[in-house]
Amino acid sequence: MNVQTVRAPEAIRRARDENPKMRERDLAISLGISEAELLAAHVGHGVTRIEPRVSDLLPALEAVGEVMALTRNESAVHEKVGVYEKITAGAQHALVLGRDIDLRIFPSRWAFGFAVEKRDGDDVRRSLQFFDQAGDAVHKVHLRPKSNLYAYQKLVEDFLHPDQLAPLEVQAEKIIEEIVTDDLPAADVLRERWSTMTDVHQLFNILRKLKLTRHQAVHLIGEDYAWRLEDDALTQMLHQAVRETVPIMCFVGSSGCIQIHTGAIETVKPMGPWINILDPGFNLHLRTDHVKELWAVRKPTRDGHVTSMEAYGADGQLIAQFFGERLEGHAERSDWRSMVEGLPRRECRQVA
Repeated sequence: MNVQTVRAPEAIRRARDENPKMRERDLAISLGISEAELLAAHVGHGVTRIEPRVSDLLPALEAVGEVMALTRNESAVHEKVGVYEKITAGAQHALVLGRDIDLRIFPSRWAFGFAVEKRDGDDVRRSLQFFDQAGDAVHKVHLRPKSNLYAYQKLVEDFLHPDQLAPLEVQAEKIIEEIVTDDLPAADVLRERWSTMTDVHQLFNILRKLKLTRHQAVHLIGEDYAWRLEDDALTQMLHQAVRETVPIMCFVGSSGCIQIHTGAIETVKPMGPWINILDPGFNLHLRTDHVKELWAVRKPTRDGHVTSMEAYGADGQLIAQFFGERLEGHAERSDWRSMVEGLPRRECRQVA
């Protein structure tokens, strides 16, 4: 199907009917619209528009019980089954710290929301889907057989948008351009601040003050803190974590949400360009052909340094990040550290 710009609701619904097996994201791309606009065209046809009031929404989701939480970007899809619990919601940040569903949320990026019901034979699949101002998905919640249907229906009623047919004011996402190499601060400035970190979360402010992206920083910092890995090291790490039962943490983020898995993994399967974790309660689907750079990164903390594996796309954006399972106040697992340090390194270091 050739890419074309289709915005009339009737034409969008007709395209959906003509391509029943195509994923919404792929169909939207083929029509030259955002996924949010695709759903908006189906309001009144299995789709209800809801308000994405995060601070109220998260406690309401807890009552729905067991669901599947999904966060994705262009290259990775992260799916977790569990309950929204241990919730802290603020204007700038919100947290879900449940045993299974672990999220870091940026409410200001949640612009549009929809409740979606799709008939699948005799069954009805229900989900809540949220999008940023560009119409790209930030987070989705899929109901499961154990979900509380009454709580879901009450949530939809309580968050009903007052104007179901209001046009979406979708705005193109700002293109993130990396600062040219000549404008970067001296590496020793970054190294001085990096070396004095006592918590991995301090890196965000260091990069913000130096006007650096994370991708630029790993190129600048030096091989004692960050080193390039061979392209197949990610797949190798996942298989090794299964064989040696090394529990990991896996982070995947959208523009408005970071979703985290913590624990052992059991089943890793490549399928074409995808590497997949297919475990009960946790699925990861990651396109290895989108990973243009893979880095091992050391960050100092008060408990010793912490090692991560970071996968970057061609645009320098982070696709996924991996750590060994660790509790705050505890040293990094030695089996995780030795595993990452033993992965094959790429010798050539060129600034992107």
